[in-house]
Amino acid sequence: MKHTEQMMRPDALKNKVIVVTGGGSGLGKSMAKNFLDLGAKVAISSRNLEKLTATATELESETGGQCLAVACDVRNIEEVEAMHKQVCDTLGPVDVLVNNAAGNFIAPTERLSSNAFDTILDIVLKGTKNCTLTFGKHWIKTKQKNTNVLNIVTTYAFTGSGYVVPSACAKAGVLAMTRSLAVEWAKYGMRFNAVAPGPFPTKGAWDRLLPAPIKKKFDPKKRIPVGRVGEHQELANLTAYMVSDFGSYLNGEVITLDGGEWMKGAGQFNNLEQVSKTMWDILELAIRKKK
Repeated sequence: MKHTEQMMRPDALKNKVIVVTGGGSGLGKSMAKNFLDLGAKVAISSRNLEKLTATATELESETGGQCLAVACDVRNIEEVEAMHKQVCDTLGPVDVLVNNAAGNFIAPTERLSSNAFDTILDIVLKGTKNCTLTFGKHWIKTKQKNTNVLNIVTTYAFTGSGYVVPSACAKAGVLAMTRSLAVEWAKYGMRFNAVAPGPFPTKGAWDRLLPAPIKKKFDPKKRIPVGRVGEHQELANLTAYMVSDFGSYLNGEVITLDGGEWMKGAGQFNNLEQVSKTMWDILELAIRKKK
């Protein structure tokens, strides 16, 4: 048995309908595939419908499950409400919402425009709020029980971190929302939990956060006590348990999955203090090219 293998029994999520925002690539795609493997019907959303459709087709082919692609900008409440309706009309009532959509980039805070700061807040905090209220209010109105929301946060949501201040602020807000609604809305049959992943390499986000000029110098493996980065299946296994009925007593919790990184040194990106002004100029150009 290996940590890269599926952990849950094949029917662990049978008959569940799960929505994964930001599900077209990266960790969202990995979680969606695992949910499908375990018997769930899954809807994935992001702004890029072409990419989503290709991902949905790929996941259906690999798993034999049903995966629905729905274009949605989580910053826009009308699009979120339309996405929710389309999922319910196509797959049935939603049981689980995974708020995974996010945005982030590294930069000295004094270099950020107000708009750049707001962009991250809008995607991460406002987007999570839009989805949570849309799905949660519907569950309350229809008296649907045994539902849950899983939010993907970060370890610096509770430690803070330099050079990713907009993300730290937004993720801290998401974590506060998670814990608050875990108490307030439990009476409606909802659970709220969060996962704080450490470094799990993904093509898009990884290139933006650690562009080539500093990737080698700031190798995250050097900061992690277990000596390696995370495998996507490890996060997929954990999240599948958390949203399944096996996790029905888990509520209001944030689980850190980072190999001990944050305990070794709080603030994932604080070591970027070592980057020179000239290097930041180079990095800024590299990051802009990735967008």
